[in-house]
Amino acid sequence: MSEIRLIKKYPNRRLYDTAISSYITLDDIKELVLNCIEFKVIDARSQEDLTHITLLQIISEQEESGRPIFTNQLLQDLIRYYGNSMQGVMGSFLEQGLKMFTEQQQTMTEKMGNLFPASPLNLINDMTQRNLAIWQSLQQSFLSVMTGSAPTTNPPKEEMPPEEPKPRSSGRKK
Repeated sequence: MSEIRLIKKYPNRRLYDTAISSYITLDDIKELVLNCIEFKVIDARSQEDLTHITLLQIISEQEESGRPIFTNQLLQDLIRYYGNSMQGVMGSFLEQGLKMFTEQQQTMTEKMGNLFPASPLNLINDMTQRNLAIWQSLQQSFLSVMTGSAPTTNPPKEEMPPEEPKPRSSGRKK
């Protein structure tokens, strides 16, 4: 098992990553989380563990940008559990629920991967592109019939049914 990466937080609110000997941002810490790299944020003076507070700060920033995960009702319900006799159970319950959700999502992703060699979005995109090409071809054909001109584009070859062979003439005129 690798060592836990140590991040020091200084009074000027700057974060210093001791593993790379460089100052980092909250976005860098978010990347550590996304890459499953274990770390600990400590106060540079008091050595107090600030990991929890730092993670909450990242969540708060994420909630401000984009579509939030936590609705007002959910946040109010969570606040009600603080000081409640079920406070300890609630944290464990949420942790287990998220773990189960993550496992189900991974299982579903694996099963979808087995059903579709490419991602479903890529399949939808490919299908949309083919349908668009067919639609454009039909429009061109319609316009050429209506205006009496030759079509300017050929329909995609893969979508057109094969032509039936024409009967061969024997070379004699009737």
